[in-house]
Amino acid sequence: MASLLSPSAAIVLQNKLSRTSFNAIPTNTISKHSHSDFRNERFKGLCFKTKATGSVEGSVKKESADKLDYGVVGVHHVGILCENLERSLEFYQNILGLEINEDRPHDKLPYRGAWLWVGAEMIHLMELPNPDPLTGRPEHGGRDRHACISIRDVSKLQAILDKAGIPYTLSKSGRPAIFTRDPDANALEFTQVLMPIA
Repeated sequence: MASLLSPSAAIVLQNKLSRTSFNAIPTNTISKHSHSDFRNERFKGLCFKTKATGSVEGSVKKESADKLDYGVVGVHHVGILCENLERSLEFYQNILGLEINEDRPHDKLPYRGAWLWVGAEMIHLMELPNPDPLTGRPEHGGRDRHACISIRDVSKLQAILDKAGIPYTLSKSGRPAIFTRDPDANALEFTQVLMPIA
């Protein structure tokens, strides 16, 4: 049901319907799907089309109408403050391997900065004064404000950080995740996720 309805609508329907039935009917068609309209040809892939049929019997209360729905689709970027842009770029580009998005407005803002690709989203480095204290922060970045980046292999990143002499901590829960800090003490989490088989 979740693939056919928004999560909030699915919950309302699950609780309020006397009978429901939904069937996915594969159309066995594959179409080219491009995200070039907003990602500058960076990501292209195949999209499998599926039709759905459904029927609803019983009374459905329209509770979801009271909820805000303004079309959230994801996180576009995370803004990170830095004291020295070149030092931060050394870390984000040369240690973490992130690439600059040259299409973003580096010179149109009243401060220095850079936009770095993180998959389909971005980190916006901003060379601005940091109002947060740089000392006295928790050793483990998971207990501080942090941005989390999905990766395929935590052990490879661990080897990269070891080679560069950059301190890190592993997830306290035992899941495959690693926490480190950039040169300005901004906490970053890297969590290992399963990638779909292509």
